[in-house]
Parts: sequence; C-alpha cells; structure tokens
Amino acid sequence: MSVPAGGPEDIVPAAASRVAAVVVNFESGTALTECLRTLVAESPAEVVVVDNGSRDGSVARVPRDFPAVQVVVPGRNLGYGAAANRGVAASTAELILVCNSDLSIHPGALAALVAVLDQQPDVAVTGPLIRTPTGDRYPSARQFPSLIDAGGHALLGLFMPDNRFTRNYQRSDMAPTDDTPQRVDWVSGSCFLVRRSAFEAVGGFDEAYFMYAEDVDLCWRLAGAGWGAGYVPAAEVLHVQGVSTDHYPFRMIVEHHRSLLRFAWRSTMGWRRLLLPLVTVGIGVRGLLACFRRLSTR
Repeated sequence: MSVPAGGPEDIVPAAASRVAAVVVNFESGTALTECLRTLVAESPAEVVVVDNGSRDGSVARVPRDFPAVQVVVPGRNLGYGAAANRGVAASTAELILVCNSDLSIHPGALAALVAVLDQQPDVAVTGPLIRTPTGDRYPSARQFPSLIDAGGHALLGLFMPDNRFTRNYQRSDMAPTDDTPQRVDWVSGSCFLVRRSAFEAVGGFDEAYFMYAEDVDLCWRLAGAGWGAGYVPAAEVLHVQGVSTDHYPFRMIVEHHRSLLRFAWRSTMGWRRLLLPLVTVGIGVRGLLACFRRLSTR
C-alpha cells in the first residue's frame, strides 16, 4: 500500500466531505477539548461526541467551544463500543473515524487514512501511528495471535514485556521510522477510520464488550467477511492513555480480562476449543496478577 504523491493538504477537502468523527468521552477533562481542537482542524464533515455519563463537566464545554459538534448523551456509561455505535448511528458520512477523547490528531492524519482506503478497495479499516506522551510508538497494529503467542503474551507480558510472544503479537518487527502503509490483522480502537458500509454489514461493535477487545473482535469479524486492515504510519496521533480508565482501575482490569475471555471463546475454532477451559483459568490468573501489580504501584 502507498499514499498518493503530494502533501496531505491536497486531499483534505475530499476527506472533509466524507468523514464523520465519533469521539467517545468519559470524564476526560480538558483532554476532550484538546482532542476536538485538533480534530476540527482536520475538517471532517461531522463530529459527534458520545458522553458515557461524565460528571467532570468535560462535555458541558463542548456546545460553547465547538458549536458545530453534535453531543449524544445516553444517560449512563454504555461502554466504549456501545457508545461508539450510538455515535455512528447519529452520523451519515461514508467513512467513520472512531477515537478516544484523550487523543491529539496531527495535521494531515485524517487525509492519510482516507487515502489508503481509496487506494485499497478491499481494506475496511485503517489505523494511524499512535505515539505515547514520551514519543514512543504504541503497538496499535497487531496480528491475530496464535494460541501459543496468546498464551505466552498473557503469562509473560505483564512482567517481561519484551518476550518473543508479545513481540510477535504486537508486530514489534515494524520499523518505527518507516512511513509505508502495511497490511495488518487489526488496529487499535483508540483511533481508526472505517468504511460505514463494512462497519454496518458486520453489525458494528459487539456491545457485549464493555471495554477492551472490541477492536480486535470487530477486525476479526471484518476479516471473516473478506475485508482487510491497514496500518498507516504517515498518519500520526498522540494518545495520553489512562485519562478515563484510571478513574476505575480495578474495574477496568476485570473488564479487560472478561473481554479477553469472550474473544477467546468466540474466535477459537476446531480442536483448539478443547483448550478453552485451560485458557479460561489462565486469563483468570492473569487478571489476579494484574490486580496485585496495580496494588503494588499505588
């Protein structure tokens, strides 16, 4: 895959008329304002903020500071995927950018994501290069893990993040300075662009996932329907991470592992299903270790 010649400014007008941005917010404070500031600068046709029951006043500032932005307030915390589905339903554009509220969008990122979808008609979803506040590349583009890699990552990833199973799963082989778009199995739900037709054809996000794994599940179902996923490092965003989830860390650990278990049972086929009881125990042990690790850092 390649991005067309010429700068992002050459394709921003086309992108602007075709993209609806859906931002899921939960007590993000001023991070939401920064996200919207950088997002509106990219000129999407629509911007929808779905607020998951915030009580910090973050969403109350949106109508004043961004009068063109639509706000959807379901009245309670639906979870990430369910809230994103509400935002998609409230918009009409052909392409949908789904993102967290603690992101900053770099100039030209939206145009670069659109360009790859235009070049690759069999690709349904594209994800950007995600940087952490320290400038590191977050492993936002990954492969569907084999049973061995999944088990190794689950057991070792918490305490030995550089193990070979985690490196395989997180596609650590991708050069951080290479701007060439690549095919991957799935991209992070913290920020991605997806074709509305493909998203709706597979039923959108599975709302049984409250948080975590809804992105890999969506890409897995898209792949089953014949669609590909693309990683576009020329499109860059900054993700603060943890602005919302740190309010309820232990619930998020529980939801994370519950989601891992759901995806394991959904995606494991054939004789490997015989191993699912063992996988269930392993995920439970990992969840307990994650809780103890969190306690030790408080």
